[in-house]
Amino acid sequence: MDLYAFTRALVDIESVTGNEERAALFVRDFLRRAGFEAELWDVEPRRPNVWAAVGRPRTVLSTHLDTVPPFFPSAEDDRCLYGRGACDAKGIVAAQVFAALRLRERGVRDFGLLFLVGEEKNSTGAQAANRRPPDAVKFLVNGEPTDSRMASAGKGTLRMDLIARGRMAHSAYPELGESAIDKLLEALRRVRTLELPRDPLLGPTTCNIGIISGGRAPNVVADQARAELLFRLVTPAAGLREQIAAAVRALAEPQFVLEIPPVRLETLAGFPVTTVAFTTDIPALAAWGRPLLFGPGSIQVAHTEREYIDKLEQARAVEAYAEIVTRLNAQN
Repeated sequence: MDLYAFTRALVDIESVTGNEERAALFVRDFLRRAGFEAELWDVEPRRPNVWAAVGRPRTVLSTHLDTVPPFFPSAEDDRCLYGRGACDAKGIVAAQVFAALRLRERGVRDFGLLFLVGEEKNSTGAQAANRRPPDAVKFLVNGEPTDSRMASAGKGTLRMDLIARGRMAHSAYPELGESAIDKLLEALRRVRTLELPRDPLLGPTTCNIGIISGGRAPNVVADQARAELLFRLVTPAAGLREQIAAAVRALAEPQFVLEIPPVRLETLAGFPVTTVAFTTDIPALAAWGRPLLFGPGSIQVAHTEREYIDKLEQARAVEAYAEIVTRLNAQN
């Protein structure tokens, strides 16, 4: 397979988070046929990470195998490859695999490949991998779509639920009940008017109200309601958690379900630099050395129905990853 055939074959394997096994087996088997010592690291039943090492890895290329739903298969034209995961991040898996082939052809050693499950949900694969880093590793090059620029910093994530409770009643007599939906709407209004933290480099904290649910029927005063929110963090989350708790007190119960801190990252001279507003597996891989973030593709088409990767950019990323490994391995 060439780069594009490999990418399309991988994209055509449905690997929505929780269903990564077939994609992991495909990558492992390809690496083995190419002469690498590749293995699976079980994370959960039928959810393995993929690991391959050449020598004693000082620099590791890493990204994730899972995708967001819904799955849709690959297609291509003269310019682009399309499909779920084309840029986030199966096209990056392919670029890193073919960079490894190129490095080996050049006689470069002491690098590794780490492909992870669960990044799109809770970094389960990264958390498991963090318990078994190679003893010589110094640098982790994480792959996400950064428009082929190196990220100097990235926002974190605070995911939370707001749960409001009320008392059911006949809607003809609302005074006999207590509407959980009314409480939730007021709690959300207060959250939306909070003055959120800012950072000179990363900019503002942002909030997305992603899901709202509640109630029983149009003619019943709602006894329960729930909203799921996600904040993109630019500072540690402790202060924001306190702000939210104070704002919604007596209206709703905040339950904080996931926290990933913002990160500052290494860069290399000669590469254009950017910052990113999304989170990655990097905070969960602290034992894998000093982190860098680089990848082909645009985050603006990731998670959309038009996801794609530019073929020329992907091919250039193969050489970029090879250069990054070579330069990092030469550092003391």
